[in-house]
Amino acid sequence: MDVLFLILLQVIFPVFALLAAGAGLHRKYQFDLRTLSKLTTNVFLPALAFVNIYESRIAGDLLAELVTFLLVQNVGLMIISGIAARAAGLDRKVAATFKNSVVLNNSGNYGLPVSQLVFAGNPVGMSIQVVVTIFQNVVTHTYGLFNSISTQVKGAKTIVEMFKMPILYAMLAAVVLKGLGVAIPGFLWKPIDNVANGFVAVALFTLGAQVAYLKLRRPSLPLTLTVIGRLLVSPSLGLLIIMIMGLEGVTAQALFIASAYPCSRNTALFALEYDNDPDYAAEAVLLTTLLSAITVTVVVYLSKILW
Repeated sequence: MDVLFLILLQVIFPVFALLAAGAGLHRKYQFDLRTLSKLTTNVFLPALAFVNIYESRIAGDLLAELVTFLLVQNVGLMIISGIAARAAGLDRKVAATFKNSVVLNNSGNYGLPVSQLVFAGNPVGMSIQVVVTIFQNVVTHTYGLFNSISTQVKGAKTIVEMFKMPILYAMLAAVVLKGLGVAIPGFLWKPIDNVANGFVAVALFTLGAQVAYLKLRRPSLPLTLTVIGRLLVSPSLGLLIIMIMGLEGVTAQALFIASAYPCSRNTALFALEYDNDPDYAAEAVLLTTLLSAITVTVVVYLSKILW
C-alpha cells in the first residue's frame, strides 16, 4: 500500500494535475493545438533529448547488457503490435497510433520518478532508468516518427520527412559532443536546459487540451488492445527476456519495472501532429497512465520477490 500511495501521490497526481490545468485553460482560452504540437515537437523535445544524452553516465559492460535487452524487447513489441494491428483489421492511421502506443512508453516523467522511489539510495537503478529513457528517445524519434509519418507519405518520402525533424540532429549533436568530451559553456547550456525542463509541462498541457472536449466512450478494440499490450504484454515479454539473459539483482529489477510503464505522451503528440486518430491516442495515454498505478505497483512488488 505504501508503494501504491507514493506512486499515486508523486507520479500520478502531478501528471493529472497538469492535464487538468491544460484542459481547463483550453476550455477558457481555446489554444491553437497545432501550434502547441509544433512547439513541443520542434523545440522542447529536441532540447530534452540533447540534455538526456549529453548528461548520461554508465559503465560500458552494463550498458551492453541494457542495450541488448532493450533492442530485443522493443523489436519483440514491434512485431507483436504489428501482427495484432493486422489481425484486428485496423486502418493505417489507427494502426500507426496503436503500434506506437504499445512500443513507446513514458520512461521520462513517469519512469524517472518511479525509479527514484524504488531505488532511493541506489545510483545503479537510477542510471539504468536514464539509459532506458535515452533508448526510448531514440526509438520514439526513429520507429515512432516513421510510423506516424508513413500514414501520409510512403517510401523514400518518409525518410526525407524524418530527416527534417530537429530531434535527430539534437541527438546526433549530443552524441558527438559527449564522445569528443566537449564542454558546453554555461551561457549556452543554461537556455538549452531551461527549454528541456519546460518539456513536461508543455507536453502535458497540450495533452490536457487534447482531452478537454473528449466524450467518454465505451472502450474500443484498439484501446483495449493498447491496455493489454502496454501494461500486460510488455512486462511479460520483459520478464521472459530477463530470464533468458540470466540477469539478476538491481539490473533485472530496473528493467522489469521499466517494461511496465504506460504509453508515452509522444504517442498523443505524434497522433495530433500527423492526424492519426488523436482522440484515441489521448485516451490511450490517459487510461494506461491511470491503470498503471495498479500494474506498476504489482510489477515493483514482483521484482522485489524475484530478485
